[in-house]
Amino acid sequence: MTTARLFRRHALLLAAALALLPVSVSAQPAQEQAGAAPPGADRPVSADGLRLPEPVATRHEIVVDGAPLAFEATAGVLTLTGSSGEEEADIAYVAYVDPEADPARRPVTFVVNGGPGAASAYLHLGALGPWTIGFGEDVIVPSATPTLVDNPDTWLAFTDLVFVDPVGTGYSRLVAPSDRTRDRYLSVSGDIAALADFVVRWSVENGRAASPKAAVGESYGGFRMPLLADALASDRGMALSALVLVSPVLDFAWISPVETNLMGRVALLPSLAAAALDKAGEASREALAEVEAYATGAYVSDLLAGLSDPAAVDRIVTRLADLTGLPEDLVRRQAGRIDARLLARELWRAEGRVGSLYDTGVTTPDPAPTRAAPRYRDPVLDALTAPLTAAALTLYREKLAWVPERQYVLLNGGVSGSWDYGSARSAPEALDELASAMALDESLAVVVVHGLTDLVTPYFASTLVLRQLPASLHARVVEETYPGGHMFYTRPASRAALARTGRAAIAGEAP
Repeated sequence: MTTARLFRRHALLLAAALALLPVSVSAQPAQEQAGAAPPGADRPVSADGLRLPEPVATRHEIVVDGAPLAFEATAGVLTLTGSSGEEEADIAYVAYVDPEADPARRPVTFVVNGGPGAASAYLHLGALGPWTIGFGEDVIVPSATPTLVDNPDTWLAFTDLVFVDPVGTGYSRLVAPSDRTRDRYLSVSGDIAALADFVVRWSVENGRAASPKAAVGESYGGFRMPLLADALASDRGMALSALVLVSPVLDFAWISPVETNLMGRVALLPSLAAAALDKAGEASREALAEVEAYATGAYVSDLLAGLSDPAAVDRIVTRLADLTGLPEDLVRRQAGRIDARLLARELWRAEGRVGSLYDTGVTTPDPAPTRAAPRYRDPVLDALTAPLTAAALTLYREKLAWVPERQYVLLNGGVSGSWDYGSARSAPEALDELASAMALDESLAVVVVHGLTDLVTPYFASTLVLRQLPASLHARVVEETYPGGHMFYTRPASRAALARTGRAAIAGEAP
């Protein structure tokens, strides 16, 4: 298997994101696990022949902390062009601004989700925007009516917001799809160039070139952010003042399949233990301190000793059975090599349920408990698709008065399946660009936030990667972990904590 294909398979596990693909848990190859893409999303970017309507601006007011918060919303499109001026891509966006604020002082924050192939609705309607919908903390019901309500934790309280849907997501499409434009926009480098072009164009056209600028990305969007900051500063002459990385992957090598990567097991172990603690209502970063120390100490030593050392295997089996709560005979059959899918199913087997890879605390009945290999729709990622899509359509029609004549695509498996990660032999990583951006601008604020029970992008992977930064840079990174999983903001307390952290980073106000 080529390196590019390997990375593409790894990326399917990320989804989101919100990180984020419609993944069904099964024993099939990763690309087959993507499940059914939304109708019309079988190609990375469809040529539907439709163009997006002109931007529409509307005025609104919500109540936050008992006080009115007025703002202007603009839903619209920014068309990116090629080097010779030809139109290439319609990028849909929603911008929320305070029209009374001083644009030279009021921050503006650009927001994208991940996948690649996910629209920005996850962060938009789940955490940052002026309206949100209710989510179940233990069970998410796809058929529940999504009602838009004022978001008490909206980031509009301290920054303007621009939610961006990359090509192939939301309403964004290539204008005239061709192999050349697909190759450009569906790639690591082309995607970053397009996002940088968007940020510059939107800022200039809206009189915000001098405004403080921040960026938020979730999952693969978190991977995007350091690259975007570096590209803006080095190639576009426009700097970001803050980065907030939500459930990011910073280095693909640390989340590759654990069968081939011992450090992937080290990075995942604390989240496996967090799942068991969360089930007992006891998950916290403090409670996991001993697990983290074990993961980077005796655990990695015994992993390196390998299966040929029975004593090392025995030690791992005993400890992992205790940490995960799984039956010791099951752990022994696996020689202590517990992966995310095994734990998500077996942790809840006695209850006849299965947990989500995105948040092990969210479960659904196991539809096939007698199967040797698990096969089920993810209780978070797949369950969120219908309510978030319905909420996005309601938002565009009832709040924003902008209704394109084309399909809205929340998740596009074709985009992720066609993504070009490059041909280099090393895994894609964003740590180099993060270090470069932080070194160039010593005032750049960086926040990395994870959910404890996320098995897709484990929090400890980011912790270990960030430790590789020089001490002076590492000291400037704020790391936070909250109850919940990949989309931890579905839990109201974690959403509120994220808002406080974002306010401190972007507006410089103490949380």
